[in-house]
Amino acid sequence: MTTETKIDTGTDELLCVIRDRVAIITLNRPEVRNAMSDTLTPALRTMIKTCGENPDVGVLLLTGAGAAFCAGGNVKGMGAHRDKKKLEMSDEEKVADLQERQRLLTGALASVRKPTIAALPGPAVGAGLAIALACDIRIAAQSAFVSTGYLRVALSGDYGIAWLLTRLVGTSRARELMFTAEKVDAARCEAIGLVNRVVPDDRLQAEAFALARSMAEGPTLALRYMKDNLDEALQFDFATARDHEAERLVRLTTTADHKEAVQAFIDKRKPVFSGH
Repeated sequence: MTTETKIDTGTDELLCVIRDRVAIITLNRPEVRNAMSDTLTPALRTMIKTCGENPDVGVLLLTGAGAAFCAGGNVKGMGAHRDKKKLEMSDEEKVADLQERQRLLTGALASVRKPTIAALPGPAVGAGLAIALACDIRIAAQSAFVSTGYLRVALSGDYGIAWLLTRLVGTSRARELMFTAEKVDAARCEAIGLVNRVVPDDRLQAEAFALARSMAEGPTLALRYMKDNLDEALQFDFATARDHEAERLVRLTTTADHKEAVQAFIDKRKPVFSGH
């Protein structure tokens, strides 16, 4: 039986429900292609932290309402600093402020020790693309596209987009995508490894949720350690990463979930994991 709990995000601009241990976080400003705002973005930062720490959540699934994932920053508001406090900030204070906001958004998303999935019903642009790239897995609707976008507003990029892109698609393609800001359709995104799979538009939410639920039913600690191993593959030499893998695997052999998985294999049944 499916169970669903609605989570109060503090704003209608961000929706969150927990269904079958999947936290579905929906950016909800469809009239502006779910562009970031002074209300939406802080709520998103809070939800990433809250769901990341919630033991009842096994997977985070991020998506957008309507026909977009996230159009990034509000371009129309870039020239007019409505926030008087920011107008009075020194450049150093503005840098520190952005660094902190980045740390609590894409930084926090990449740090979540649970699988994270971005479901793209449509465009993911600029910082919106960075949010999708900070997730572990991306599923795109056929009509979706991505663009780095920064070139069009004469900016260089933020939220870690250059780092994330380079690791996903390699140096040459990352530079092409940054220097041209071209629109890359879903099929090419899949071909260059920017998204994991492309599905028909009307199947996106169902397919993304099915994948998320299958992972949420999995052994929590094993998934956490897998994510640690995968992150370390980008940070350490082979010998160090291999040694850490061994430590984690031996720890897992003593868990109830490992014993349940082995017994379920012997019994030819689906395992039921407890997270211990």
